[in-house]
Formats: sequence, structure tokens, C-alpha cells
Amino acid sequence: METDRAGLEGYALVEVNHRCTPMGLRDRLALDDPGTAALLALLKERGVPEAVVLATCDRVQICAHGAVAAPLARILLDTLLDWGGLAPGSLEGVHLTLLGAAVPAHVFRVAASLDSQVIGEPHVLGQVKAAHRLARDAGMVKDDLEALLAAAYGAAKTARAETAIAEGAVSIASAATRVARDLHGDLSGVTLLFLGTQDMGELVVEQLRAAGVGHVIVCAPRRPRAEAVAARMGVSVADHGDLMNLLVSADIVVVGLGGGAVALGEEAMRAALKRRRNAPVLVVDTGIPSNVDPGVQRLDAAFLYDLTDLEAVAEKGRASRDTAAHAAEALVARAVEAFVKDRGGRVAGPAIAALHALFEANRARALAEAPNDAEKATRLLVGRLLHGPSKALRAIAAEGGDPTGAEALIRRLFTLPPDDGSPGVGEDKEEDRP
Repeated sequence: METDRAGLEGYALVEVNHRCTPMGLRDRLALDDPGTAALLALLKERGVPEAVVLATCDRVQICAHGAVAAPLARILLDTLLDWGGLAPGSLEGVHLTLLGAAVPAHVFRVAASLDSQVIGEPHVLGQVKAAHRLARDAGMVKDDLEALLAAAYGAAKTARAETAIAEGAVSIASAATRVARDLHGDLSGVTLLFLGTQDMGELVVEQLRAAGVGHVIVCAPRRPRAEAVAARMGVSVADHGDLMNLLVSADIVVVGLGGGAVALGEEAMRAALKRRRNAPVLVVDTGIPSNVDPGVQRLDAAFLYDLTDLEAVAEKGRASRDTAAHAAEALVARAVEAFVKDRGGRVAGPAIAALHALFEANRARALAEAPNDAEKATRLLVGRLLHGPSKALRAIAAEGGDPTGAEALIRRLFTLPPDDGSPGVGEDKEEDRP
């Protein structure tokens, strides 16, 4: 965990994701919108002042802000365990906990889709914004999370506007759309079966919906994940046990379960085509590794495309995506640094205002005591302004402490030259003291 920096001490984040958490545990924690609202209510009940819950196929993330980050993170983790009905320690070593300055760094990367399975997914930013709206409606977003998310949106938009980070992923979905139109023509009367829950598959489905596909059904072996995806897209969900009938009715099948298991076999597809009287079916395999039996390609009425086939239409985009990702990472890192500096400046603001008021009060007092003697007034002012720091340095030394750090801070604050051995601060005259 990174060290906290000024202005960021209250940020905490707990997350399960595709990189560190087994799918079975992620399934236990799958959330739809009503579940997210209920989890936010539970967090509020347990004293969490600000929180946003982001639930996608890749991750369930709770980002929060409170007085002290470490105990806040413990509450977030315990609440997540309780919500999923998991025993204490179930997520040990398979979840992410971040505190302080590490939180905005991660949130910015997630919003910019730099932490996704498929870099550049365009719908990730929309998912973050939807989570933000749910939290705001629940009264769980105040100034600190509002500032964090607003800055994250700005970083994400800059990354997308100034780099080609999304071009490769979009070209895959666009290629699937072109193939679908070539096969079926008008897509408004087409039924699409999404067999899976992975983000790449969801991206292709969303693109096909935008192209006019009329009816979408989500089906997966793990019903809760299918329900969460269907709810997010606003489409139908069906039982995996009814897969054969679903295949018969589907004109397009998008498969994306992950894990490399075969989700659609040759014999099942052959039986479905027979019942369809060989009406053509487009099968899009978005699994990495593949989730479709290669034998499906041998069936006359089945047209199987995997990611390699779809990416062939934009082969040049492979190298450009990597280059774009590096450029986007640099842009996001700069945005994070700007946010950190801004929050630190806000913390210092009250102290700066108090210092200004102190200086102004001493100036007015010096002028009142020597209204017609500029030399005396300025001498009084300088002496009084130096008195506090001088007294503090002498006190540190007298108490056996090392005044080096305080002295270095004073030199930095007032841009003083390095110590040359001449008399230092602290030798103010009696008449110059307050």
C-alpha cells in the first residue's frame, strides 16, 4: 500500500477483480442495481460517511472516504464479506485494499479502462457514472468522493480524446456488426443470445444493439451473473438449462464465459440448426481462450468468428493500441498527480489563511505604534514575525530535539540560501517581541 499524502488520508478502497479473485468468489458478490442500493444502505448503517459501489463483470469495488482510511477499509471488507455470506478470511490474499494516494491512482485507471480485461472498453466510464448516480441517490456521495470522481471522468475523457486507446476494442465490435449485417441484413427482427458474462462479449452485444438488434437474451451457467449483466443492459435473462431452445430461437450467438471451457459444442449447434431448418446463425466467440468448439465452423449454416477473425479487419490496430495504452497511462498519471496536489493545497488552505491574518494583524499593530516612522514600524514588524519561529527553534533545541527538520522547513518556506555559518534566526531583540 502506498503512503498517504496530505489531503488524501481519508480515501479507502476494497475490491475483488478479475486479476486477483477467483470467479466463484466474484459470483458470490455479483450485484445488480437493487443489490448495490442495499449494500450502500448497509455501509451507511455501519457508519461509512461516503461510498460508491461499482459492480461489473470484472470487479466489485467499494470506494469510500472517512476520517481515517485504515479502519474504514476494514469496515468495507467486513461488510463485503457479510453481504456475500462469506466467512471471515475468505478474501484473504485474493482482494485489493488501497489507502490514501493509491485510491485515486486506481480509480482514475479504472475509469479510463486501463485496468480492464480488454483495454479501452468504451462502456466502463458509463458503468462508473451509473455507480456514482446510485451512490448519490443514496446520499453517500459528498465533497471528497465527488471531487475524486469528477477528476477521474476528466482523466478518462482526456485519455480517450488524445489517444487511440479505444480504437482496437471498438473495431472488434464494429467488425461483428458488419458481419451480422452481411448475414442478416436488417437487424431489427434479429434475436441475439449472449451466452456468457465477460466484458468483451458485452461490448459486442452493446454494439449490435446500437446497430438495431431487436431482442437480446442473456444466459450463463451462473444465474446471478447473468441477471446482473441483463439488468445492466436492460435485456432479458434466461435459465442455462433452457440453452437448446434458446439456440433454436437465436440468429446471433455471442459467447464469452472466459476460463477456456467449451460453452457451445458442435453437436448442440448441429441439433439447434436442424430445428431451425438451417436458418443461418452468426456465432461470435469472444472467449480468451475460446469458448466455442471449433467443430461449429464445419456446420454449413453456422458462421463462426472468433476474436482473431474480427481483429483481422484492424490488424494494424494491435500495435497502435499498445502505444495508445502507454500514452493514456502517462496522461492519467499526470491527472492523478494534479488531483493529489490540488487536495494537498486544499488542506494547507486554512493554515495559509491563518498565516496571512497573523501577518496582517502584526502589520497593522506596527503601523499603529510607529505611524510616522517607517524604519521603526518595519523593524517592529520583522521582529514580531520572526519571534514565533525563533522561539520554536530554541524550544526544540532546549528539549533535546533536533531542530534540523524545522530549520530546513523554514529555509524552504522562505527560500533562504543554505546555512553559511552566520548568526541564524532566533536572535530577535527584546523590543521586537510581541
